Amino acid sequence: MLTGWRLALSKCFLIPQRYMLGIMGFFAIVNAYTMRVSLSMAITEMVIPLATHEYYDPNACVSDNPGSNNSAVKDQNLLYDWDEKTQGLILSSFYWGYVITHLPGGILAEKFGGKYSLGLGILSTAIFTIVTPWVIIASGGNWKILVALRVVEGLGEGVTYPALTALLAKWVPVKERATIGSMVYAGSQFGTILSNFISGELIRYTEDWASVFYFFGSLGILWFILWVLLCYSDPSSHPYISDKEKDYLDRELANVSSLKLPIPWQAILTSVPMWALVITQIGHDWGFFTMVTDLPKYMKDVLKFNVSQNGLWSSLPYLVMWFTSLGCGWVCDFLVKRKLMTLTFSRKFFTSLASMGPAVFIVVASYVGCDRILAVWMFTIAMGFMGCYYCGMKVNALDLSPNFAGTLMAIINGIGASSGIVTPYLTGALTEDHTLLQWRAVFWITFGVFAVTNLVYLVFGTGNEQPWNDPDYNLKKKIHKSVQNGKETKKSKDDLKTKF
Repeated sequence: MLTGWRLALSKCFLIPQRYMLGIMGFFAIVNAYTMRVSLSMAITEMVIPLATHEYYDPNACVSDNPGSNNSAVKDQNLLYDWDEKTQGLILSSFYWGYVITHLPGGILAEKFGGKYSLGLGILSTAIFTIVTPWVIIASGGNWKILVALRVVEGLGEGVTYPALTALLAKWVPVKERATIGSMVYAGSQFGTILSNFISGELIRYTEDWASVFYFFGSLGILWFILWVLLCYSDPSSHPYISDKEKDYLDRELANVSSLKLPIPWQAILTSVPMWALVITQIGHDWGFFTMVTDLPKYMKDVLKFNVSQNGLWSSLPYLVMWFTSLGCGWVCDFLVKRKLMTLTFSRKFFTSLASMGPAVFIVVASYVGCDRILAVWMFTIAMGFMGCYYCGMKVNALDLSPNFAGTLMAIINGIGASSGIVTPYLTGALTEDHTLLQWRAVFWITFGVFAVTNLVYLVFGTGNEQPWNDPDYNLKKKIHKSVQNGKETKKSKDDLKTKF
């Protein structure tokens, strides 16, 4: 039973602790994305504007202020001569570090709990975000130093998804997985909304891109303080969870071991459903990172929006995506609970919507000419469809193996995030002249990646728990092999009696 002080504390919370973890997990990803994406908006105002006579685009749109260079920053000392390829390297450098710490982050989260691996990762990213303007200005705009700083930021943030997935596996029952998982992972859209919109307004009012980094870095530190006070790695270590909720979670999560289990590496790395998830994650990240990293540049260079308009209209697609992801999570759980869809079919159905919807409408956006509002709506519909990913393949690692979900997410998200290395540089290399036709080629490539990766998931994906999730899987396999080889020993018989 709860002691008096624990009982008093538990009554202070109006919602169950698993939802508190979900809310704080949501804000963890919000902060991660505001700090990651802020540079995508800021960099449009950090570079010396390209003179229109340097290239000719027959399909070019006309700016609202043709005589203006469309820049909000008036101090020329704060503008740098970075060409498109250099900007692509700067934007992709974050992911160089980001992919490295996924696997260590997942292993550490499963071994020691996800609370501090997630918290310290966000805290380190926040600190480096705050010092970013000082580093850029002190180095005289040396892009190589900025690249090094962004790599270090990525190292801190790489633990985010593996640690959160390990936490969700310990806290969220199967029947609530799509709803709470979608809510948490939807932080990526909400973070992008805040980053784009607030960045545009901050730069417009301050006429200084540095304010963006100070603001979002400070929010990251505030989140860390609240996280340490409110959240814990699992229900058993939570000091003021109610007995009712703890008993409920013990029943619903009986298949999730509380022991520190050895990771079945061979089984994981030879699992076809796991590699289908990896390939699908590559498709999702390719499309999502293309939009998150480069949509503000498209809005400015092709559609000729100023920084305030850019922030507003770049945010709208992610606002719709956020609502879609939450709605799809609820619908998915409803359909599975009512047995109107099997778990596997629901994962494949919503993943297909999230793949082919964006694939089509992103391409369509490049064919609407200079109808800027229609183009924005095409991007908005595209990203709205992408919100279905989160109740589809994004929570699928929890289905395959709740006990090793952190490690799975580390592998899946880590390899998928390599798209973030490729897409900004490839986009920069393909759009050196900022023309509409060059951007259209980028969108057609994205279409192809979406289509191929979704096909792989339809063929090889599954929502079934894998046999290697069983803590005794390796022992069973070892004993079975010994029996087959005629080498059954007294020890193996004793193991069988003890374990089974």
